[in-house]
Amino acid sequence: MTTDATGADSLALHAKHRGKIEISAKVPLATRHDYSLAYSPGVAAVALACAANPAETNRLTVRGNSVAVISDGSAVLGLGNIGPAGALPVMEGKVALFKALANIDGWPLVLASQNVAQTIATVRNLAPSFAGINLEDFKAPECFEIEAALQDLGIPVMHDDQHGTAIVVLAGLTNALRVVHKHKNEVRIVVNGAGAAAIAVTKLLIADGFAGNKIVLCDTKGAIYNGRSDLGASQKAEMALITNADNLRGEIAEVLAGADVFIGLSKANLLTQAHIKSMAPKAIVFALANPVPEIYPVDAHAGGAVVVATGRSDLPNQVNNSLAFPGVFRGAIDCGATRITTEMKIAAAHALAAIIANPTADNILPFVTETRVVPAVASAVANAWTNK
Repeated sequence: MTTDATGADSLALHAKHRGKIEISAKVPLATRHDYSLAYSPGVAAVALACAANPAETNRLTVRGNSVAVISDGSAVLGLGNIGPAGALPVMEGKVALFKALANIDGWPLVLASQNVAQTIATVRNLAPSFAGINLEDFKAPECFEIEAALQDLGIPVMHDDQHGTAIVVLAGLTNALRVVHKHKNEVRIVVNGAGAAAIAVTKLLIADGFAGNKIVLCDTKGAIYNGRSDLGASQKAEMALITNADNLRGEIAEVLAGADVFIGLSKANLLTQAHIKSMAPKAIVFALANPVPEIYPVDAHAGGAVVVATGRSDLPNQVNNSLAFPGVFRGAIDCGATRITTEMKIAAAHALAAIIANPTADNILPFVTETRVVPAVASAVANAWTNK
């Protein structure tokens, strides 16, 4: 995210409209009879029906098409821990995308607490109002605990920073490998960042058949390997057990040499042309730091990379969660899924990749406005749940 000239225009837009979303009535409220059906006394019959069978809320209320978009503002993309007030316009934007892309009624909710136990309790208490929960911009490692603790609600709960990112990365990488004629079992991958998104990306790649022993995760201290003394009992320590079989050590420049793929979920301007030149021939570079990538495509291509993706909409091959979450929740809600499984995420990624029939170096993913995206992802997600 950025506060450049576009930011000034955005401030003016939001001030003019007082936000991006509004609530409108689906039923007429013009006559006395209208009021008697929508509210008193008619609504009593609806209330009693829902009380007798809570599942009826999916048919008789807005709940059946509603997703709560919840954040504590502790890790807002590109802006850090800016709290609930800072998170609210971002959640509102996500709600607007839910409606525009998947016709889902989203509700932006920001929490005044960053306490894990309080967050879990709050979401549990809110769950009866919604058909799904989209967790957003929660910092690691708290986000792992929060998401895991809410998987028994009986409705889909997904931390989009992790899994939306992972789905789109898998889709893009699937097509990028087709462009450079390499196989997922053979490529060596460096994932830089080692936060929530990077860990989720790595796990999903492995689940889809990429060789975990050929993936190296890096954090600010360099390569993560089994036995590194500062990992403790963290998620990073768990990842060290399923990645980096050769126990590669050192900074990013050392481990990137000879790699086929770089996936950056880290910080701006991390890499140079020299870094890319050290990679294997026909390298793939996903420089996804926002708004400034780890390396701009012009420099990555100059260093020898064939396929380059970023998180920016003004550059080719944008990797953006908006390609995933609307269709994932649309499909999960429509098929009555009680959670979002790994198989559903992989199905979503494959469906997204398949939209690009003949990928090229500058066209490995559809743009978010492509009308085939949500139906394709939703159908794949629903089929994966139904056939589990």
